[in-house]
Amino acid sequence: MIDHISRRLLLGSAAGLLAVSALPHVTYAQAGGKRLIVAADSEPRQLNPAIVASNGVFFIASKVIEPLAEAGYDGLTPLLATGWQGSDDGLSITFTLREGVTWHDGTPFTSADVAFSALEVWKPLQNIGREVFANLDTVETPDPLTAVFRFSRPTPLQLIENALPVVSSVLPRHLYAGTDIRENPANARLVGTGPFTFAEHKPGEYYLLKKNPAYWNRDQPLVDEILYRVLADRAAAASSLEAGEVQLAAFSAVPLVDLARIGAVEGLEVVTKGYEALTYQLIVEINHRNDYLKNLKVRQAIAHAIDRRFVLDAVFLGYAAEATGPVPATATAFHTPDVTLYGFDVEKANALLDEAGFPRGADGTRFGLTLLPAPYFNETRQFGDYLRQALAAVGIDAKIVSNDSAAHQKAVYTDHAFDLAIAPTVFRGDPAISTTILVRSGIPAGVGFSNQGGYANPAIDALIDEALVTLDPARRVALYHDFQKKVTEDLPLINVADWTFTSVASDRLENIAANPRWAVSNWADLGLAD
Repeated sequence: MIDHISRRLLLGSAAGLLAVSALPHVTYAQAGGKRLIVAADSEPRQLNPAIVASNGVFFIASKVIEPLAEAGYDGLTPLLATGWQGSDDGLSITFTLREGVTWHDGTPFTSADVAFSALEVWKPLQNIGREVFANLDTVETPDPLTAVFRFSRPTPLQLIENALPVVSSVLPRHLYAGTDIRENPANARLVGTGPFTFAEHKPGEYYLLKKNPAYWNRDQPLVDEILYRVLADRAAAASSLEAGEVQLAAFSAVPLVDLARIGAVEGLEVVTKGYEALTYQLIVEINHRNDYLKNLKVRQAIAHAIDRRFVLDAVFLGYAAEATGPVPATATAFHTPDVTLYGFDVEKANALLDEAGFPRGADGTRFGLTLLPAPYFNETRQFGDYLRQALAAVGIDAKIVSNDSAAHQKAVYTDHAFDLAIAPTVFRGDPAISTTILVRSGIPAGVGFSNQGGYANPAIDALIDEALVTLDPARRVALYHDFQKKVTEDLPLINVADWTFTSVASDRLENIAANPRWAVSNWADLGLAD
């Protein structure tokens, strides 16, 4: 006990000096307010979740800007929409909107905001919405609380319901209409209807959100402020938790190797719930413009060169499962095990590369590639180091290029300046939401986490398009089984592992992990005990 107290006091002294210099209004809590301090390991370049539907953005922005509905353990939880009804022909969905909601600047929220967001933002601009709402024609607004979505082709209600938590963040029309939406100042200083208002961002130090006193649920939120401390170094997140300087570190911000030790610290707990709808997929993205990588035998060789069991044990410390294809086994409604598998087999990988016409040179090297690991997680960076070694074993000289988040996004998804890249993509309950976009052709440059490798396969495109307009759930599932088979046969990308996250939190937090997307939901019901 004495050792424990001494360590905590020592860490508290060191971290406290940093906190006093960096955080706003350090006496806030002493004045009686409830401030939740959260570790944040990155600062998204774009904070608008209606444009960039990603967990890095949702982690902060979802507390300010709300979707029509959120995921719950027993189905969808209504937020800005209180109900919805699809037509039998799949050509329309009618949303009933919540009454008495105002934007943070006091303007009433109406169906015009929903229509504007759907037609001017989600469909044309959003990385995921452009696929989900591809056939959205018009949105009628017969009154301020009704929005009727009309589609040019049948659209499964099942798909739209699965997508609502991710794609339906509503923006204030009065601040965005007639402007350059991508460059609107409100993208950096968010105005929403959510339980918290955006107060301040000090780059490199923190984001500050404050309680919305006019929130439509008059009993929420339960804390007065959320302060995200930017702690890019995950070791700093762990030490700040131990020192009591932050109360929550989500998305495995504490390195897996430290979990057992941190979990034993008095006042802290390791939480594994709250991520069930956020299965992450470790994938190798392939630039098919590269003459070597155009060759299927080369892609097959790379797949055989990867020892997935080693990756699970050494990189994920057992907190992951081996991936068999683009749909994880946890998605029981859509997954099929009947796909082409690529077991670890160095001899076979070498034979495939020889057959492809790329023999080893005098130095043992066949050819070189650039390899860009995404900088978002320890696991992606560690897998990058492993993959470089695995490729070297079969004669491929991979040069790792490390970038920060913004530079990595630009290099891979805009400039296509990569041969191989490592990405942590997300499966969000339905292949049409964020998985098919990884292989669909024709995605414009600049769309994050999409097919920017130049891959085009008309047969796969046709499956994706048919599933998007198929109303029969059983037929949709069958189409996505075919999709998985074709993707694993042709390897537009290589799926390596599927994993989820942990949180480390103060035991003073109440209602933590209350839904399967908890880390990226609005935290209106999150409490902080005295």
